[in-house]
Amino acid sequence: MDQPVTDSPDAVRRDAAGCADLLAVDAAVSQCRACPRLVSWREQVACTRRASFAGEQYWGRPVPGFGPDDARIAVVGLAPAAHGGNRTGRVFTGDRSGDWLFAALYRAGLANQPTSVSADDGLRVRRVRVVAAVRCAPPANKPTPVERDTCRPWLERELQILLPTLRAVVVLGGFGWTALWPALAGCGLPVPRPRPVFAHGAEVQLGGLSVLGCYHVSQQNTFTGRLTEPMLDAVFARAVELTGEQ
Repeated sequence: MDQPVTDSPDAVRRDAAGCADLLAVDAAVSQCRACPRLVSWREQVACTRRASFAGEQYWGRPVPGFGPDDARIAVVGLAPAAHGGNRTGRVFTGDRSGDWLFAALYRAGLANQPTSVSADDGLRVRRVRVVAAVRCAPPANKPTPVERDTCRPWLERELQILLPTLRAVVVLGGFGWTALWPALAGCGLPVPRPRPVFAHGAEVQLGGLSVLGCYHVSQQNTFTGRLTEPMLDAVFARAVELTGEQ
């Protein structure tokens, strides 16, 4: 039987709730068409392409999470880059943000190599799952609040599946931070009210789960020195410490 078309917020909630495991989440996410503006943009970019990638076939669809179903750390970003994840089909892959993130994961012992250039480059991660709050590349890298909320059931279901092993969530940037709390509440976790304020280095305890704030690995932060490698490494060192494994 063909999978129902996920073409509305109600359909996202229905299809996310019906996913039994992360493989099912990944498959359903990749078929989602619930946000017309994002669908139009991701497909337009995939057709026009950047000149330097003109010979490549773009993914041009929602980008699933990456990492094992028994992860102890989750990394939550903003959304795929138009010529990064939207091109390669893997989150934080093929762009400068991914260069920073996976190099940090490698230094923390969470990845087998420091680079992430394509979906078939041999990259493997351990104990960590990388996801985006919004799964489609947005115009100007700015999803709307409505698009964020429409996409939330995918994040919520992913977190529900990971919860038995999950010990820390590293959130990259304020957008992901805002998106995360309703998803955690939907998982039945005791989310504080008022909601915690985002800051680099923020740490919030929810029973056995810790949420860590980190500036996003965007070029706006890394090129200006707002986020440095030592700052990023300190966040992931703390996340590893919280797992109880070294």
